[in-house]
Amino acid sequence: MPRLRKMLSDWRAPYIQSLMKLIESQSKETLANWAIDYSEKVLLPLWNKYYPDDLRPQDAINAARRWLSGEIKLPQAKAVILECHAAAREADGNPVAQASARAIGQCASTIHSARHCIGLAFYGALAVAYDVLGTDTPWEQIEQYAAKECGRMEAALRAVAVEDERNPAKIDWKC
Repeated sequence: MPRLRKMLSDWRAPYIQSLMKLIESQSKETLANWAIDYSEKVLLPLWNKYYPDDLRPQDAINAARRWLSGEIKLPQAKAVILECHAAAREADGNPVAQASARAIGQCASTIHSARHCIGLAFYGALAVAYDVLGTDTPWEQIEQYAAKECGRMEAALRAVAVEDERNPAKIDWKC
């Protein structure tokens, strides 16, 4: 069996380019709230399916929200988010859970750097595709399903997007 991919990686894919363009038009706060909300609604249940007693991804979401509301400082939130990344590493061998936790960690990290929200697409869409289609499905079908999930992610961002945002995040994609 070929080795499973841990993330989508085509920055030039039309569905990624479209999402990136919309991301660039929004503030860091809007992006963080969108990514955190989407990951809690769609990805956290995938994690919980396999690791219901491991609360690190939920804790990362909660810490990001607490930082956004001014309850905690960034170093406190980052420490909790790093535990979510550790949970992802420990889930090696479970591609759905691992990609879910990676995406949740990246979404929560959007409070630190707006560009981290793209992890929702690169990890999260793959987690959903693996969950729905199974890991034995040919890559082309997985990628097609992930592209549709990215479309749902973009629609969710459009639903909360601020038209003519006066303070869009300055993003260096480093790609």
